[in-house]
Amino acid sequence: MAGYVLEDITDDEVERQRALYGPFTQAVRELVDAVIRTEVDDDEVRAVQAEVEALTARLRARQLEGSYGVRFTPAGRGRPWGNPVVGLRNAAAPPVEVERDPAGRAWASFHLGAAFEGPPGLVHGGVSAMILDQMLGEATGAGGKPGMTGTLTLRYRRGTPLGDLRCEAWIDRTEGIKTWAKGHLMDADGVTVEAEGLFILPRWARERLQAENPRYFE
Repeated sequence: MAGYVLEDITDDEVERQRALYGPFTQAVRELVDAVIRTEVDDDEVRAVQAEVEALTARLRARQLEGSYGVRFTPAGRGRPWGNPVVGLRNAAAPPVEVERDPAGRAWASFHLGAAFEGPPGLVHGGVSAMILDQMLGEATGAGGKPGMTGTLTLRYRRGTPLGDLRCEAWIDRTEGIKTWAKGHLMDADGVTVEAEGLFILPRWARERLQAENPRYFE
């Protein structure tokens, strides 16, 4: 499928890139936060704008065509580094660093600051939905039942405050190419948003997976 790219690189090269781009992207995240909250004078804003435009032009000197996609090593190690939730190279991502259990569970602790605000002091509801969508998908993949989101249902129990948060997700049940997952977002006082999603193995992946693992569809 377009966007899934096999790259002939070693694990050492992946780690070299991680060490290079991780801190670089974090610096840009800090810039985004600073832009939202700065109170410097007008002349300073204009001066910084000129510097940012110059830096952007330098980075545009050589770049990918289109999006980053998902890149794989020959060993099958995936890098969704452009993803807006977990992307190492996406400054719009928190990022969420996911831990997984092959039993079909995924969880992560992370921080959401000013860039993710909806109502004052609270996380935007769409951001909560995006994170939960990602985490439910991470759980299905961890359990060997990957799929694309078919439906996503959320219950907003109360506002989610900006700051330190945790998200947990797990496989609820499976039926052939369909997998249902559940999860929640929580702060120190408990659950703020609950989610349930249906994930469906896309048609392009079914024949290959059935050939490699016939038991998948049992």
